[in-house]
Amino acid sequence: MENNTSLQQQLLEAGVHFGHLRKKWNPKMLPYIFAEKKGIHIIDLNKTVEHLQETAAALKSIAKSGKKIMFVGTKKQAKEIVTECAKRVNMPFVTERWLGGMLTNFNTVRKSVKKMQSIDKMLNDGTFDSITKKERLTLSRDKEKMEKVLGGIAQLGRVPAALFIIDIGHEHIALAEAKRLGVTTFGMVDTNCDPNKVDYAIPSNDDATKSIAIITNYIVAAIAEGLAERQNEKVEEETEEEVVEKGPRLDLDDAGAVGKERGGREAGGRTGSRGGAPAGQRRRTTGGPGRRTGTGR
Repeated sequence: MENNTSLQQQLLEAGVHFGHLRKKWNPKMLPYIFAEKKGIHIIDLNKTVEHLQETAAALKSIAKSGKKIMFVGTKKQAKEIVTECAKRVNMPFVTERWLGGMLTNFNTVRKSVKKMQSIDKMLNDGTFDSITKKERLTLSRDKEKMEKVLGGIAQLGRVPAALFIIDIGHEHIALAEAKRLGVTTFGMVDTNCDPNKVDYAIPSNDDATKSIAIITNYIVAAIAEGLAERQNEKVEEETEEEVVEKGPRLDLDDAGAVGKERGGREAGGRTGSRGGAPAGQRRRTTGGPGRRTGTGR
């Protein structure tokens, strides 16, 4: 309980409880609103803590299963925080602009990523040394533009298993695409949004930098835990496999007995096959009579 109280205190200090003006509210957020003060809705932090822990547990299990979680935050306040947090756990992120079809038309987006990577490779390995300075400059600019938009998803080989969204109202296109593909959605939901649009909603202030930072860092810590547990399980499995491969060791007495038995069998087999005659004698008799009698000379 103390942990919850301290977390609640941290959320309070970060201003997570501040909602929007009353006139901008979404009635579906009513269960998460604690009170109204000076025309502004105040979010119930007990509910925030509860939903934050539930979300963190779900994302931890996704990370533990080895699936990818994409972070989406294109708002000015969220860009730096999302980039830094996603890089920490090596997850894909979108902070510049959500390209229409980034999930629903993933194969085409993947082609653009490959094009960006090939230009980057050619610029570095000297393939473009023969082209003019102007052409090289144009390619470099194209690559920079692509890097800005697609850099965060460069290592993403397939559609992610989950999306963590900062402000589901602002990122409505990303949310719609995720819904269409059945991707699990998690999001920070302010008093002006519909919490039913995401699978896991965290009622919180999605406009303040401090609020975004504390929620995202909490989520990332849970993901990091999941990844660490996955790594530990892998190590344990590998050690178990090694033990199984080596197999049970024989005692020295058993090994000696087995060796004697095998030696006796082999000796018996050899004498039986050659009819008891020494090997040298057998070789001499196979030559046959009169092969080198000396009569011809």
